[in-house]
Amino acid sequence: MSKTRRKFSKEFKAKVVLEALKERETIESLAKKFELQPAQISLWKSQAMSNFSELFSQEKSTAKEETVDVQQLYARIGKLEIQNDFLKKKLM
Repeated sequence: MSKTRRKFSKEFKAKVVLEALKERETIESLAKKFELQPAQISLWKSQAMSNFSELFSQEKSTAKEETVDVQQLYARIGKLEIQNDFLKKKLM
């Protein structure tokens, strides 16, 4: 019987990589602790190391802030539409 493929959240990957970077435990012990293959932890660690320079770029942070602003605006629009519909029904 084949195993189903597991998907891991960004938060989980970050937690595992952070533990690996601290080097308080071996990769093998971390693999047992998080129920992963050691190669998977090593891969995530190398991916994180190669992307560290992007963490400090200004362009990346402003794009993320704009995404949050857009999401907040869409939420506000949704609330206003609901209020509008409610008030229209009240007038009838």
